[in-house]
Amino acid sequence: MKKLILIDGNAMLHRAYHAMPELTNKKGEMVNAVYGFFSMFLQILNDQNPDYVAVCFDRSKPTIRQSMYAGYHAHRPEMASDLTPQVALVDELLEKMNVKIFSLDGYEGDDLIGTIAAKVQNTQSSRISESQSIRNSEKSDTPIHRQSEFSKSSENIEVVIVTGDRDMLQLVNENVKVLMPQNGLGKTVLYDEAKVEEKYGVKSSQFIDYKALIGDPSDGYPGVSGIGPKTAATLLGQFGTFENLYTKIDEVPQKYALKLATDAEQAALAKKLATIITDVPMQFSLENCSCSDFDLVSLHEGFLEHGFKSLVSRLETRYPELKKTLEEKQSGKSQLSLL
Repeated sequence: MKKLILIDGNAMLHRAYHAMPELTNKKGEMVNAVYGFFSMFLQILNDQNPDYVAVCFDRSKPTIRQSMYAGYHAHRPEMASDLTPQVALVDELLEKMNVKIFSLDGYEGDDLIGTIAAKVQNTQSSRISESQSIRNSEKSDTPIHRQSEFSKSSENIEVVIVTGDRDMLQLVNENVKVLMPQNGLGKTVLYDEAKVEEKYGVKSSQFIDYKALIGDPSDGYPGVSGIGPKTAATLLGQFGTFENLYTKIDEVPQKYALKLATDAEQAALAKKLATIITDVPMQFSLENCSCSDFDLVSLHEGFLEHGFKSLVSRLETRYPELKKTLEEKQSGKSQLSLL
């Protein structure tokens, strides 16, 4: 099975910024977040060995969620002044490497990731249906004409989302997993369906409902006052869904039923805010995200320009063929200088 890595660019950039000490390049530019970002990026490539990679970023313009609820992200501080210019430096190095970047006004990177994951899965489902139709047509001699963005590949695609945002756990299923960094830059935990349930006491398919009940202080919206994670998990374990919980509210223990009734409106809003959009109007081609298209020489040059010697060494170790390419390139330059 081939693997697509989808990286939450903002989450990884912020983690890198806070994990790394101050670091400047020879131009005097602050690059601690740039270094940390690519340190994690190379670690992901090494550990996951993906076939496809894409990075999704938020944009600075207001999002759909902010139009729904003025308090959404309202308490979050503005990006640090020495981090802001590093965003462009990360973009520049990703572009040098020929890594596909996605961002779109009005949407968060989460929504782009959710949409890409959905597109990949929907195409796989269509391909399975097409294959069944083809088998049936072969039996009945009925011609079938088909077109699919992923028709060149007969393999399923495993999607691994790299993020620190728990909201992404709602996307976890048989073919989608979430890789969450823990302390620092190195340690990670991979969440599949079993791991989500083990950690939070709810199925990944219930995670939106779980967030609707408990709210999210980090995003700035409340759920149901007085209902915490354990109670939310217990209620969803008994009633299954957020909607069923309210439909059968007369069966809910009175002390919780009163809280649910009192905060019904804000809980419904919380569910909307927590739900990742999976139908963003965006273009996506899996083939354009192929790791085989990486421009390692340009990335190598970019690392040298910033003075990232340890990253240069790691890049050469990860891709042994790069060293040979660089030696051939240098040899060619030497020969030209002799002419």
